[in-house]
Amino acid sequence: MKKYIAAAAVALTAMTGSAFADGHGDYPERPVMLMVSYGAGGATDFQARIVTMTAGNEDALGMPVAIINKPGAGGRVGWNWFATQADADGYTMGAYNIPHFIAQSIEGGVSYSADSFEPIANWGADPAVFVVAADSEFNSMADVVSYATANPGGLTFSGAGLFVGHHIAALQLEKAAGVKLAYIPNSAGGSGAMKAVIAGEVLGGVNNLSDAFRARAAGNVKILGVFDNERNEFMEDVPTMQEQGYDIDNSSVNFRGVMVPKGTPQAIIDDLAATVPEMFANSRVAGKMKAGGSPMHIMTRDEVLEMWAARQVTLTELLAGL
Repeated sequence: MKKYIAAAAVALTAMTGSAFADGHGDYPERPVMLMVSYGAGGATDFQARIVTMTAGNEDALGMPVAIINKPGAGGRVGWNWFATQADADGYTMGAYNIPHFIAQSIEGGVSYSADSFEPIANWGADPAVFVVAADSEFNSMADVVSYATANPGGLTFSGAGLFVGHHIAALQLEKAAGVKLAYIPNSAGGSGAMKAVIAGEVLGGVNNLSDAFRARAAGNVKILGVFDNERNEFMEDVPTMQEQGYDIDNSSVNFRGVMVPKGTPQAIIDDLAATVPEMFANSRVAGKMKAGGSPMHIMTRDEVLEMWAARQVTLTELLAGL
């Protein structure tokens, strides 16, 4: 009898060891970290905290998610760390921004590409907008382009970094309007770029619609145009660039979601891929996002994989042309 008990104990230990060796088991057993490559207060950080606020619920992960900010160089600092140093054990997730990290990998000088990460789910799609201070003399994109035409390189405007959605929008505007602009990446990301506009340090800026929504509500900025194919429901009074005569599509729209490092056990990826989209769809999350002017666009892992692949093709062509 003792032999049978001993054998059963050995078998149970082996099964349990195997389950935890592949990173699965009763995952998650402790809080999960979500790395955000931008500073606190910016759109990505703001939204990441909202979409993970119900993570501890039994119908979600059952464990809270802690946001860790690793800002710098338009997201490069955080994503380089995530691709090369983050543990692939399911307890370290990262927020992605598309087109940002794909465009940066195409331009080179970074330690990551789309192949460095495994997407889990997408929570939002945030188009870029052109903003100016509330007391600016500019009231339309025609005013902006007219000034830029008369003052080549003299129109200073801010954005979150190099080869992020803001920068891509700026490059598209230069090409479509036939002007030279002075794009100034802000080391503090989108929140710093917006502060520079409000403080009058630059003549204008390209920023996230969600950041601009809150800044306009506070009476700090005017929003002159949106870099998308259609007007946005959060600000239907703001015309698209196309409506104002500039051939600019939605290539700079900022998709945000959650990913894990390459090498994360497939069982954990599958668990997260099944749970996280439902967590994003929580009604409390939707209400908070809407109140903050943050457009939601939930996509599953398979849909995100398709989106990443499509953006890789589009951005390779776009950046080669610009």
